Amino acid sequence: MSDSLYKVDTTPRLAQWRIENLASCTYRKSDPFKIGNWNWYLSVEKHKVVFVKLFPEISNVTRDNPPIASFIMRVVSSALGDRKALTHPEIKDKVIKSNEDFVWSLEVPLSGKFIIDVDFLDLKIASPDGGEPCSIWGGEGFTQERSNAKALGSLGKMLRKGIHTDITINASDGSIGVHRAVLASRSPVFQSMFSHDLKEKELSTINITDMSIETCQAFFNYLYGIIKNEEFLTHRLALLHAADKYDISDLREAIHESLLEDIDTKNVLERLQNASLYRLTKLKMSCIQYLVKFGKIFEIRGDFNTFLQNADRDLISEVFAEVLGAWKGY
Repeated sequence: MSDSLYKVDTTPRLAQWRIENLASCTYRKSDPFKIGNWNWYLSVEKHKVVFVKLFPEISNVTRDNPPIASFIMRVVSSALGDRKALTHPEIKDKVIKSNEDFVWSLEVPLSGKFIIDVDFLDLKIASPDGGEPCSIWGGEGFTQERSNAKALGSLGKMLRKGIHTDITINASDGSIGVHRAVLASRSPVFQSMFSHDLKEKELSTINITDMSIETCQAFFNYLYGIIKNEEFLTHRLALLHAADKYDISDLREAIHESLLEDIDTKNVLERLQNASLYRLTKLKMSCIQYLVKFGKIFEIRGDFNTFLQNADRDLISEVFAEVLGAWKGY
């Protein structure tokens, strides 16, 4: 049999198994697919009703740190008409160790082609100190390592306490004192300002009126190596603009990778337009695939129609090229 019968397509948080025909057998189990720290399987068993199961691969990792999963599962079948989906109620913080821990029984007969779609909302593991389970997608370590690698811890203290600041940043609604040496070392744009006889060098001020003081604080916290994960996530789109404007390549890449991790139906169109605007190729293709290959375009038809009326023409052409390629012969 073709390997494609068992392959599950994935993004970092979405798994989708396309089944061509279940009529010839009563049981099918997918190939393993990686989501988070675990290899997972989907299986379909057909008797009087259809049973769909989701479970992790049995291993030392699973036994010692079983996934605590939150997810939504859907089944999309042409038998339902107009690509309507059957949706299981949201599963919240369920420990899944075996193939009996999550079983969905479907009394609707499935024939021909159908799709099993699993949208992982969160994956947690038990805290080693016995506290609350921790999400594996917090991203705090990644973000702080990225910024701390670029700045010594002492610089953060200099920023927080305003120690010997020598230039003032005027944001749209406030100001903050910073150090031109730090800015020049982190950004070629700032370095150019201070190396030539520009007004910023003479006046010891920089006006950044397209950023709020709160966003400016987050921006400089990153440059000094003291940004916190929650602050990073809250301001990442505004920080993307700053990273592009001031040519901060490591911040740009950190945001790019972060935006890839949590694409969903609520943010995919905004992400797609930002990806196009800031030339984030991987994010753009992930958003297009999420909409087209994974069929999410049907779930946001109203928003997508608005997108078609306002988006860049070249971007719309790329989306439709992917639509034609994906639907050809399907």
